[in-house]
Amino acid sequence: MPHPSDTPFDLLLLPTWLVPVEPAGVVLREHGLGIRDGRIVLIAPQAEALKYGANEIRHLQGMLLAPGLINAHGHAAMTLFRGLADDLSLQRWLREHIWPAESRWVDEDFVRCGTELAIAEQLKSGVTCFSDMYFYPKVISELVHRHGVRAQITIPVLDFPVPGARDADQALRTGVALFDDLKHHPRISIAFGPHAPYSITDDKLEAIRILVAEMDAGIHMHIHETAQEVQEALRKHGERPLARLARLQLLGPRFQAVHMTQVDESDIALLTEHNCSVIHCPESNLKLASGFCPIERLWEAGINVAVGTDGAASNNDLDLLGETRTAALLAKAVAGSATALDAHRALRMATLNGARALGIDDQTGSLEIGKFADLVAFDLSGLSQQPIYDPVSQLIYSTGRDTVQHVWVGGKQLLEKGQLLRMDEQRIITEACRWGERIASTNNG
Repeated sequence: MPHPSDTPFDLLLLPTWLVPVEPAGVVLREHGLGIRDGRIVLIAPQAEALKYGANEIRHLQGMLLAPGLINAHGHAAMTLFRGLADDLSLQRWLREHIWPAESRWVDEDFVRCGTELAIAEQLKSGVTCFSDMYFYPKVISELVHRHGVRAQITIPVLDFPVPGARDADQALRTGVALFDDLKHHPRISIAFGPHAPYSITDDKLEAIRILVAEMDAGIHMHIHETAQEVQEALRKHGERPLARLARLQLLGPRFQAVHMTQVDESDIALLTEHNCSVIHCPESNLKLASGFCPIERLWEAGINVAVGTDGAASNNDLDLLGETRTAALLAKAVAGSATALDAHRALRMATLNGARALGIDDQTGSLEIGKFADLVAFDLSGLSQQPIYDPVSQLIYSTGRDTVQHVWVGGKQLLEKGQLLRMDEQRIITEACRWGERIASTNNG
């Protein structure tokens, strides 16, 4: 461990439990974490940490300090469609409700309001970094910058016109320009998001392949979300969607395969060969009856699996801690094994695995010297967490997002005692309600 300099820490945190995630399975009791210039510079027993001095010391009694949660897939502005069209199959939900609603309502103001609502909800849920795939990405980038969070902003690319882009070519141009503007931003990365195999043609996928190779950018794509998608691909192309993407040379370490509820041995072989990541969205998949991603089989094959909430229109919340609990329970049922996806691995899936999927695991996702101080403190002193034998098990199986007390991103505190420090929560609620009233009046009319 590098020896800290004689300069006092900017901030010294003294939690009851510190869970670094890397190395795996470790829980440090009565340790301190020192922060300087936004990065972690010390993890040591509290008595030793206190010797160095700090401009500010925070005692986090009864709290578990962990890496900030990483929501590896979502559509932030869709918070404004929360509950608009529930209890429907995926294709009916998309074609009869969501796509028409987006065509009618989505503009820059919609995206601004919905994304602010999503950022606020996620911060209060312990999320310090999220991947967003939605329209008007420049608006999204401005909000991420302003509110101090970390994000991968994914440029949606489809064969038909979408809000803010009349065709795929315009979407790609927008993405390239935004990538150039933000390539040195410390908290924002740009990826490209061909929506799904059924909504984009080979020539556009080829254009994306060339772009991401030149830019070293990620590809983020809904794939193998339903059995119908795979069956239709076999009928039209004579190959499974993942095999088509492999043939087009899109797969690789920067490929983020979202959903993957339909998986056979050939899919696992391709994901392993190309070192792809899978983004698991269990609650959205359950709600839309899309299927079950076989997490344990993927994990055993050495595939990096992260977790995402998907959009609030199909979840209906952005509670990544709750999502992770669902993932852990569902993994056991799908594998037929109570030992599948234990609590420590589940937390890793929601933190370091997410960072790896987004290509930022050298910067965040675990509590290690030199990484950004992206942190969340959970209060485990409450009635429903007692007694505590393994604090990580309590976190995953007994704890709700209401226990999130403090959040830091790059060493800057964004949430204190459950209260947002840089966002006006009441204003955000009021504006969201106004949008809801407008949308509801039109739908009812």
